[in-house]
Amino acid sequence: MGCGRDSVGGFGGDRGCVCEVVRAILDIQNQATEEDCPTCTTNCFLEPLGGIVSPARKAADTRVFKLLTKTGTPFMAQFSSEFYEYCTSVFFRVEDIFDDCCATLRVLVPLYEYGGDAVNLLSDCGTKVNLAELCEVNHFAASDSCITVDLNCFCAVQCVADVDLNICN
Repeated sequence: MGCGRDSVGGFGGDRGCVCEVVRAILDIQNQATEEDCPTCTTNCFLEPLGGIVSPARKAADTRVFKLLTKTGTPFMAQFSSEFYEYCTSVFFRVEDIFDDCCATLRVLVPLYEYGGDAVNLLSDCGTKVNLAELCEVNHFAASDSCITVDLNCFCAVQCVADVDLNICN
């Protein structure tokens, strides 16, 4: 069992907690409404979509999240782009979940500002995530790149923000 829980106290039997959290994010995204939102937190289970933004009543269609590997490092993926110089990200949007705990994730472009330049998240050697640069990310854009992952391969999920990327559901 993932995350130190047994099947009796878990969310759905043998599924790991990362799988259940990403499944919950997808459900929340699919039920996005413009109702009043509770106080802002970064709890991945916070409903409705739009609760992890400031102000909390802002429209949102995406809950941005990061995945951490079993070694505790941010999972990264590349996206293709003719508009941005850098093409690696650790930020994702869930598009679909299938076959129990496989998911299609859209790779999100980390930006300094809305419509601005992409943030280079890689260290000088280009093989590891520069954790200091993660703090420089203030906005996101949707890329056309998607990846398929087994959610059972991750140790943690961290929700970052609720944003409006103008993604059609």
